[in-house]
Amino acid sequence: MAALAAATPSHAPTPTPKPTPPPLALTSIFGDIKPDLSQYDPSQLRVIIATGDVIPARDVNYEVLAHHDFLYPWRQTADYLKSGDLLYINLESPLLKNCPVVRTGFTFCGDARSIAGLDYAGVNVANLANNHLTNYGPAGTSETQMLLAKHGIGMSGLGTYEIRDIRGVKFAFLGFNGVGARVDRVEMKREIDLVRPQADVVVVQFHWGKEYELMPQAAAGIAPDNPRDIGHLAIDDGADLVIGNHPHWVEPVEIYKGKLITYAHGNFIFDQMWSQETREGVVGRYTFYGTQLVRVDYRPLVIDNYAQPRWLDDSTGEGKAIVDRMTTASYQLAAG
Repeated sequence: MAALAAATPSHAPTPTPKPTPPPLALTSIFGDIKPDLSQYDPSQLRVIIATGDVIPARDVNYEVLAHHDFLYPWRQTADYLKSGDLLYINLESPLLKNCPVVRTGFTFCGDARSIAGLDYAGVNVANLANNHLTNYGPAGTSETQMLLAKHGIGMSGLGTYEIRDIRGVKFAFLGFNGVGARVDRVEMKREIDLVRPQADVVVVQFHWGKEYELMPQAAAGIAPDNPRDIGHLAIDDGADLVIGNHPHWVEPVEIYKGKLITYAHGNFIFDQMWSQETREGVVGRYTFYGTQLVRVDYRPLVIDNYAQPRWLDDSTGEGKAIVDRMTTASYQLAAG
């Protein structure tokens, strides 16, 4: 009987083979048929959500005070922003206890109580590498960093980086500013080399490029680097995903060596109501299967009342126009 039992074939379940994700392509980002996430083990999917520029200063600061509501800029979008595993924003203004209410000019600060909005939206990491976070000098920068740290919000840029473990996969976040000076290429490589052994996925955010342009390009004397050169170099140095901001318009994306470079998400929380393009933006949803980026979604938005973004339908009207413009520009960029 023992020999018979040994010869009986095992009926243990055969492990389901893991799907091999197809290479990332513009057609999968902007095409009508998106990658089907249901084929993947949901426990292996991790979602990073990234916004454009967040400036709780100037008229945004005025509006939150006028509404007596520091959550006001986030109220139309927070539910979606919290739907991923991690929310990464570009915070382009210090948050200060004694921030003056100033509605004009280019020296930015927001009321420290606006941190409540970041908490409400579920911000996990804030990029500080831009041309306005340091507008109130080292004291303002330090006050902002201490406030963010007190609220458990990680930081990238200004010599800092953040590593977050999302259910066993470690994501590193780095930030570099290329407005007002060139991106320090040596420092960029040093920081990527530093976090690469500690992380499974390296996300690098840049503040770069000429303002109010559809295509990424340098701005002489202001943003001297060509964003394409810097984005490619970051991938060559070991980045897995590059996130760009600063131009205040939505710009295209590029796939370089199988990795994604987003050149600008446009504005998110901002007071530039003087043109249609500066009122527009997209929020990126980056879905990873393990450590591979398998799906990219962009949700279009428009800013109302100098402070509050709201979602647009990407299948019709203004929302479709934003995504279509981004799509066309991405294919133009790919064509050289």
